[in-house]
Amino acid sequence: MTDRDAAARDLIRNRLAQSREELRLLLDPPPTEGNAGGEARMNGHAGFPRSRTMQMLLSSRGLGTLGALAGGLLIARPALALRLLRFVPANAVAKMIMAKAVSALKSKPRDGG
Repeated sequence: MTDRDAAARDLIRNRLAQSREELRLLLDPPPTEGNAGGEARMNGHAGFPRSRTMQMLLSSRGLGTLGALAGGLLIARPALALRLLRFVPANAVAKMIMAKAVSALKSKPRDGG
């Protein structure tokens, strides 16, 4: 191996390390100071869900997206959708829907007239 090959290899390794660091900065947000910032970012659920994927899916936009996917699957492949529906815990889903409905009704301002 010549010095030229070693220099080229070192240059490639340095560029790879730099791009890995840039990706790490993009994908992993910097840690927040204190515990209050983290809890506020997680919708006040004190650490649940911790993964950003689950946080996104449990947000209002994520739930809308999941509903649209479920509706599309039900229209396109009803047998598969019904087979997959057997895996969903109906009791937990019903409780979640009822809690959302009650909280929506509580937050709605009443008209006096």
